Amino acid sequence: MNYETLIEPPELHAHLHLAHPGGGAANWSIVDCRFDLAQPGAGREAYKQGHIPGAHYAHLDEDLSSPVTADTGRHPLPDPQRFAARLGQWGIGNSTQVIAYDNGNGAYASRLWWLLRWLGHRRVAVLNGGLQAWLALGYPTDTRPAAAGAERFQPRPQEDTWLSASRVQSGLAAGTIALIDARGADRFAGQNETIDPVAGHVPGARNHPFTSNLDTSLRFLPADELRRRWVEVVGAADAGSVVCMCGSGVTACHNLLALELAGLSGARLYAGSWSEWIRDPSRPVTR
Repeated sequence: MNYETLIEPPELHAHLHLAHPGGGAANWSIVDCRFDLAQPGAGREAYKQGHIPGAHYAHLDEDLSSPVTADTGRHPLPDPQRFAARLGQWGIGNSTQVIAYDNGNGAYASRLWWLLRWLGHRRVAVLNGGLQAWLALGYPTDTRPAAAGAERFQPRPQEDTWLSASRVQSGLAAGTIALIDARGADRFAGQNETIDPVAGHVPGARNHPFTSNLDTSLRFLPADELRRRWVEVVGAADAGSVVCMCGSGVTACHNLLALELAGLSGARLYAGSWSEWIRDPSRPVTR
């Protein structure tokens, strides 16, 4: 069975060969994506303290992004070839089933989910509820680092899955895209901005905080409820015209996963998002 959106903790537990040294399952790779924007080293330290057996660690800044430049947002897309090499080190080849998880809400795991789909790999799923849900069921963790993999991943970038700032601008001007911002309502409104130097949002964007995709236990809502909520946001827009953004192109991937779960496939990512948009002072801002 292929997992391409979500996997439940009992399903992952059933597939793990826990008797095997270091955990792991044949042709499966588990990736721990825990991260804290305020403390970039916290996720790696948490991994050292305990992780799902056999899991590799992915650092948002170092592994799931390329270096920031004067023109980019805070988390530019990684270079496909360099990222492919890292995937191989995590034991990920083009036929590997990948499971991504973070502490709970899926915000960082969804970034890896989208990156793999961008590179043409669909056998990737996010652990619903993350490590929190895993631990709640009494499942084990391990402190040993995963053994380095020796797979070869051939990237096949799907360039139609994301938009540049210029394409977002032209799409908004032509009325051909529906831009959805995943940030919290206060940041979208230009209030309580503590991350980026300019507050506000892209004129014409609509707000759907990624947390609206979750229930109180940080699990994704049922597909029918997700669809109901998303239809309210995008209205009559075709799913293929939906473009998701956020602060830096990370939590926007959570919205893209939610849309997929809701059966609204075809939405794209504004990869640079707000932190890239504001690099150019000529781009308009609404508060």
